[in-house]
Amino acid sequence: MASFRPKYITFDCYGTLTHFQMAEAARDLYGSRLDEPRMQEFIKNFAAYRLDEIMGDWKPYADVVHNALERSCKRNGVAFSADDARMVYERVPTWGPHADVPAGLAKVAKEIPLVILSNAMNTQIMSNVEKLGAPFHGVYTAEQAQAYKPRFQAFEYMLDMLGCGPEDILHCSSSFRYDLMSAHDLGIKNKVWVNRGHEPANPYYGYVEISDISGLPGVVGL
Repeated sequence: MASFRPKYITFDCYGTLTHFQMAEAARDLYGSRLDEPRMQEFIKNFAAYRLDEIMGDWKPYADVVHNALERSCKRNGVAFSADDARMVYERVPTWGPHADVPAGLAKVAKEIPLVILSNAMNTQIMSNVEKLGAPFHGVYTAEQAQAYKPRFQAFEYMLDMLGCGPEDILHCSSSFRYDLMSAHDLGIKNKVWVNRGHEPANPYYGYVEISDISGLPGVVGL
């Protein structure tokens, strides 16, 4: 893929570029009430319920967080508070990038336009993007697309807005379930998996693996 120069490099934001801290938020809320094995189970459940909440029709991300946290509390026998869910949601814009992100992005941005497709609200995302330290050609949200990834509608919205096809982009994500599986099914052949330890490798989906964004310039021959 080193000889491939895409029209755009498209990115997942939370987890791939921005340090996703839902687990830390859950620990802050429930760490004093759950021992470590139960806390790990709660974090796993919270992630699974967030994915389940976004698979249907679009709804505000505050509702996704609220519902997923409430379902996780019920499953784990913890008292739920709507104020806790609001606190978790309001933390999202404060999250900054992984340490490797600004330098890696800045090098690529000099040569290839960068784009974000994020499961975010319009009012959240720009605070996170501003912390990434590189210019972006476009930033598209689930709110704009009226669909969350991994639904195809989100990716189709981005491609329509860019005026290009699946063959024109390189999509970069740390998640198979949210991004790379759908990208594969939509014919996006050029993909990068940022292995941040979120999920196991899955070579079936066809990608270049990098450990962090410092490896991205080399993928596109920079």
